Amino acid sequence: MSSSSSSFQMGQLVADKHVRYVLMSEKKKESFESVVMDHLRMNGAYWGLTTLDLLDKLGSVSVDEVISWLMTCQHESGGFAGNTGHDPHVLYTLSAVQILALFDKLDILDVGKVSSYVAGLQNEDGSFSGDIWGEVDTRFSYIAICCLSILKCLDKINVEKAVDYIVSCKNLDGGFGCTPGAESHAGQIFCCVGALAITGSLHHVDKDLLGWWLCERQVKSGGLNGRPEKLPDVCYSWWVLSSLIMIDRVHWIDKAKLVKFILDCQDLENGGISDRPDDAVDIFHTYFGVAGLSLLEYPGVKAIDPAYALPVDVINRILLTKGTQMVF
Repeated sequence: MSSSSSSFQMGQLVADKHVRYVLMSEKKKESFESVVMDHLRMNGAYWGLTTLDLLDKLGSVSVDEVISWLMTCQHESGGFAGNTGHDPHVLYTLSAVQILALFDKLDILDVGKVSSYVAGLQNEDGSFSGDIWGEVDTRFSYIAICCLSILKCLDKINVEKAVDYIVSCKNLDGGFGCTPGAESHAGQIFCCVGALAITGSLHHVDKDLLGWWLCERQVKSGGLNGRPEKLPDVCYSWWVLSSLIMIDRVHWIDKAKLVKFILDCQDLENGGISDRPDDAVDIFHTYFGVAGLSLLEYPGVKAIDPAYALPVDVINRILLTKGTQMVF
């Protein structure tokens, strides 16, 4: 078995080309955020900008341009939409808060208004709706908890009830679903484990059982899938790996093979990362590929926080100002 340092020589991250790919996506229409569908621009902006920051190139974009667009997406309710003129949703609200955190511009927010919008989406049973239409999903529990934690407003919700609801979505295999009784899925597991990590509630997780389920997601190619019998996908390099790190079981997978799988998904000529080797690249998989390499401590990629999905230096700047140290 080769050491992890020599394994990095199998392929190479073409970081400069990925930076150019992200920046070129900005040029295709009027704004940087046009890399994905119109109503999802806020997410696209978060993926692209975080990728740039992890590669130490956030200075390549105009802060003022991004932020002036971002603030046009805020609704009078305090929540943010995926693009100007669309309806607010907790998903886009978190992306907006994360982008402002990247740029160290959280102070331009009316924190009371944003946090009240998010807190107002908590239901009587502790769960969260995504918006006023009422869809409930453990994704929204994570998003609300993550967002309020960054804004230092977790006291605006009933954290105990929120945790109880998440725990009610735990399955016999150790994993978590989107609602009680729903099947375990790596994306939902990240959301539930991340929310439990942020609230200091990881004791509710059966770490060995869940760790085993997550490790079983690694297939022969080295890539990870989201559920049994599915194809591997670069994005699970984030969902599975971050969960394993939070429960301290990441040493149970073959990191070198996963690094190789991610590097094999790069477009070596034009930049960008795809879901699987030889597929078309997109901004979503580019972000999750780079974020996965960050979790794998790949040289030249900044460290990312597994619970907050933001660079560690950004989270330290926000959270350590109030003397809170995250402990996983």
